[in-house]
Amino acid sequence: MIFVIVAGIMILYTLNFYYLSYHSLHNSVHNKKKRRLTAIVESTVRDMPQVTVQLPIYNEKYVAARLINAVCLLDYPKNKLEIQILDDSDDETFEIIQRLVRSHRLRGLDIKHFHRGQERLGYKAGALKAGMQCAKGEFIAIFDADFIPQPLFLKQTIGYFVDRRIGMVQCRWGHVNEAYSSLTEAQAVSLDLHFLIEQKAKSLTHLFMNFNGAAGIWRASCIADAGGWHSSTLVEDLDLSFRAQLKGWKSLFLENIVVEAELPVQMNAAKRQQFRWAKGSIQVALKLFGYIFSERSIALDTKIQALFQLTRHILHPLFLIQFLIIPILLALNYNLYVVNWAPITGIMLYIVTGPATYIYMIRRIWGDNWKCKTRQYLFLIFFATGISVNNSVAVFGALMPGKNEFLRTPKFGVIGKGDEWRDKEYVLPFTKTTLLEIFFGLYGCISIFVSIYSRNPIFAPIMAVQTIGFIYVAYYSIRHSSSRGQSSSFTYSYESHITRSPSFETGSNHKTNTTASSNSLITTSNRSNTRFGKRSLYGRLLVVAILGILALGVGLVLIGYQNAIYPLDKAMGYLSRAESSQTPAMMAGYLEPAKLLLPTQGNPVWSFPNPTTDFRLIQNDLEAMVQRTDALSSVQPNSAAYNTGLEDLHDSIKVIELNLEEATPYVYVSYTNVLLSILWVGVIISLFAALRRGKDRRRLEYEDT
Repeated sequence: MIFVIVAGIMILYTLNFYYLSYHSLHNSVHNKKKRRLTAIVESTVRDMPQVTVQLPIYNEKYVAARLINAVCLLDYPKNKLEIQILDDSDDETFEIIQRLVRSHRLRGLDIKHFHRGQERLGYKAGALKAGMQCAKGEFIAIFDADFIPQPLFLKQTIGYFVDRRIGMVQCRWGHVNEAYSSLTEAQAVSLDLHFLIEQKAKSLTHLFMNFNGAAGIWRASCIADAGGWHSSTLVEDLDLSFRAQLKGWKSLFLENIVVEAELPVQMNAAKRQQFRWAKGSIQVALKLFGYIFSERSIALDTKIQALFQLTRHILHPLFLIQFLIIPILLALNYNLYVVNWAPITGIMLYIVTGPATYIYMIRRIWGDNWKCKTRQYLFLIFFATGISVNNSVAVFGALMPGKNEFLRTPKFGVIGKGDEWRDKEYVLPFTKTTLLEIFFGLYGCISIFVSIYSRNPIFAPIMAVQTIGFIYVAYYSIRHSSSRGQSSSFTYSYESHITRSPSFETGSNHKTNTTASSNSLITTSNRSNTRFGKRSLYGRLLVVAILGILALGVGLVLIGYQNAIYPLDKAMGYLSRAESSQTPAMMAGYLEPAKLLLPTQGNPVWSFPNPTTDFRLIQNDLEAMVQRTDALSSVQPNSAAYNTGLEDLHDSIKVIELNLEEATPYVYVSYTNVLLSILWVGVIISLFAALRRGKDRRRLEYEDT
């Protein structure tokens, strides 16, 4: 029943994706209004309104200069443009921003640097709220630290607010490092599908569209009317956009205006971002559900769509539940289908309703470039599967009271394939969630063998794809945690983003100080490289040890299955043949090998044993049945006594089969297996702790240096 209920809920969310896909291709309201507004925008070149550009930044020394310089190049009247840098940094980013602000002020720009220190009250939402208190603009444009707006961004977008009902305009995100790795490609196609299907389907309609946190413009009066920025959830952008639309404001998505941004290149950074989005959306659901469903002026389909959007991350724990249940049902020989063609039909429906639909939409959206995006979608399948553990933890975290810390997604200024980031600061270690991903990967390997040996190989390919996803995420979580030291990171930031920027072309003193600082840092780096190299070797050895223990665990699982589970499964196969035998001789021929495959004594139910699973009693019953077949062989065939004896033997064999089916699950959780599993998990956790301690020591040594 759990399996059926979970499958039903997941089908509902799949059908909702079809609904949005259809409307994204046929959103006539959006297309007509946007064409009309575009004509008005193109004809309106005078009376530009006052705009405030807000740049919330926290410890982004690799990308802060890139963002600030790009914003300062915006093609907009200087007397109508205000730039607010909302800086919560407590590292070198603060000095980088200070120098850039002084330089750009000399060019006549109205640019302000607000620094809140280490308090960070309300995190990003708190910074935006503080900036709003002194913002001059009638409109507020927001860019996160990793974005690179084009000079014409404001001129291309601000005119759409000619419609007084529009409170927010969202532009599409581009990706400067889309081709960097399989991870960035997976994230890119995921975001593209979100924008070009979900956002486009809801733009300018009665359905609620969300602000994506950056690359968008708000009407200041809309923010105030909706109650301002709240820090009660981890997704202040989703929270505000829903509250604004509850007040009657409209949202517009501009798919033709693309703002480039940097995708996370580290698996642990991508997992942190996904965690924040998953936990935050559930928090918004808990916060706003009552308001949404009690508001009579909101259409029913709008409420349903809001429900789907805010709770879609519950698909992650539901998927894990389904992933855990299927092999259990197969191992218990549970009849998952009534007719033989049901499994292949189910697989075909899975493909048609899942990957096939996505590929069809990719073909419709990208046209001639669809093959490249389809390849990225295959990476997305693995990433989405593996990330389900991380996001499930986030969902349960949102349901429980506790600390609500906003953890940013670190960026490293990575664009090309040759760019390196592992030797920089902000590299995140893998977390305990990785151990769960490893568990699901191993569980998936066992599930593949269970599906094969339970004579249900049709399920093996799907389980294999899902298992690869868990292994993919776990592997890169560990691999991306290792670094060669963090000594050169600040030097890179200084040289790439400060000395090349205009801020150091206006004064010789700044240039001299910068060169001296850089030389000092390079010298320090050379002195400490040897020590970091030793620590890095230590970390690599620990990673190799973890992978070795994982391989050992897989080997033990396979050996255990071969020696303990497979003989029982094979014996039940012989018993099944014996049950269908029509002569005593044939029956005895199948009973004898079944006896040899089963243990001669012992009871797998070690907690509360019972006679039905006692192998010594089962062996006695089989021996008695063999003797009865000998006796029955001397009886006249087709006589009443012969038929009665044969039927009685068939019934007895069926009882033994049921006893073995009852014993099989307990063989999985035998006393030895439980102890080995505890020992194996303990070793993994110990190695994990050693890796973390080594990383902490490297960080402390670096700070001392």
